[in-house]
Amino acid sequence: MTMSLEDRLIDIIHGVPTTMQVLRVIRDLELPDAMIFSGAIYQPVWNHLTGRAPDYGIKDYDVAYHDASDTSYEAEDGVIQRVAAAFEPPLRDLVEVRNQARVHLWFEKKFGADEPYPPLENSAAALKRFVATAFCVGVRMEADDSLSVFAPFALEDLFALHLRPNPLRVKGAGGWERTTASAQARWPEITVEGQ
Repeated sequence: MTMSLEDRLIDIIHGVPTTMQVLRVIRDLELPDAMIFSGAIYQPVWNHLTGRAPDYGIKDYDVAYHDASDTSYEAEDGVIQRVAAAFEPPLRDLVEVRNQARVHLWFEKKFGADEPYPPLENSAAALKRFVATAFCVGVRMEADDSLSVFAPFALEDLFALHLRPNPLRVKGAGGWERTTASAQARWPEITVEGQ
């Protein structure tokens, strides 16, 4: 019986001790609607497929949570401090926490107004905003230690080592050239649509 791509992703993540540690700590902190997404999720897949160490290329662990009850910077900073206190160095410096309920308040100012960034209804909605479909993957550890996968564009591009522009984003927005060049420099096996 062939393993589904979701099951393969879960199996790969189980083999990355640091990612599993971050997932467990975040789950135990009971942050609302929390998950890890971005490089700490898609890069271990590429490493597995290309024969690299499980944590090769992982620069940080992006932790998302969604709390619309208080979108102030002060509330988010309190969560950031609480999460930091749960980790020892050097991991403490690699875990980056953001309240997805307040990203729309600062995104355009920080990254430019190439396109609007409406308020997000939950953490998984942020996955629809990454520049490439292969990047649009998040994982949450549940109370029973199972892993839930969120992938609005499925997992085919991720496992095909293929970077395709997110169809929901404005073409060329979000640093497509810079982001894909950085990924290709670390994983030359990936293909980039349009190259």
